Amino acid sequence: MMGVVDLGLGNMSNVLRAVRGTAVRDVYGVERASALIIPGVGSFSAAMPTLETVREAIIGRVREGIPVLGICLGLQLLYEGSEEGPGRGLSIFRGTVKRFSGVRVPHIGWNQVEPSGESVLLKGIRRGEFFYFVHSYYAPVSEFTRGLTDYGGAFSSVVEKGNVFGVQFHPEKSGQAGARVLRNFGVMA
Repeated sequence: MMGVVDLGLGNMSNVLRAVRGTAVRDVYGVERASALIIPGVGSFSAAMPTLETVREAIIGRVREGIPVLGICLGLQLLYEGSEEGPGRGLSIFRGTVKRFSGVRVPHIGWNQVEPSGESVLLKGIRRGEFFYFVHSYYAPVSEFTRGLTDYGGAFSSVVEKGNVFGVQFHPEKSGQAGARVLRNFGVMA
């Protein structure tokens, strides 16, 4: 069962429809899932109360090797922290999520993703494909960056580390290219 972690924030229904998943709201649901998606529309701090209730279960599932995908805020929660506010992320990726500066925020609309290294999620996606973004914070480029997007400078729009994946864009709102990303993730579930 594809479990979609319900953080009590927006965008659950779109993701559930796109992946035909089941909402998981507690440790039991996380532990039963064969794969997890952590979606999100909202703020880092607003997600903390719910994340704290399932943090150890998610980390345990990562250690067991089940596939985990963070979408938008879900990608940001995979990091240690965020400039957006207090709270401790899942710390799967090192570093702090940064706020855009020198450009209009939020970054809303269609933008290109350029592959950076070999990527499971971007397999079959053409170079420079457009995806839909809505965010004011971003993950810096690192050794785990598999997709780059330029908005006032390059940032990680796709990250991958073992069985953990993250996308800053919304695949559930990105047409055929987004559907392909979700299928690429689903193949692993």
